[in-house]
Amino acid sequence: MAAPLRGNTGHSCYFVTASTFQKHSLFQSEKMAQLFVDVLSHYRRQKKYLLHEFVLMPDHFHLLLTPTVTLERALQMIKGGFSFRARKELGFGGGVWQSSSYDRRVRDAEEYFAFREYIRRNPVRRGLAVAAEKYPYSSAWPGLVLDGLPQRLQPFCLTA
Repeated sequence: MAAPLRGNTGHSCYFVTASTFQKHSLFQSEKMAQLFVDVLSHYRRQKKYLLHEFVLMPDHFHLLLTPTVTLERALQMIKGGFSFRARKELGFGGGVWQSSSYDRRVRDAEEYFAFREYIRRNPVRRGLAVAAEKYPYSSAWPGLVLDGLPQRLQPFCLTA
């Protein structure tokens, strides 16, 4: 993934979860999983959002992101972009996503780090990896460079 994005720090950060259609384990396929990560990277490079953390599980994903467009538009690009490419590039013909998703605005740094920990531990809790950094479809994977803690969530520090 590319270097961290700069600027636009006034937008809200969100914890987002979306599931595959009928909770099918669509992302057990390496091709499908890698395509999803490629789609995430594509829209991040286009500066549609800051991507702070993510994990792609076999039947759902979790994101911590700060959209630079509306949250609805960002999710439409991610989910719709993946669906389009899965059909076009991999010949996938089935339903991809549940129609709804869950999102919650991140209120402060404490909540941000709790969501971050939840995202990173998800594959370990599910038995998909022995450690977070051993799971390839996660922001914990070594070498991935994502966006850091949103500026508006950084604790206020006084200097002497």
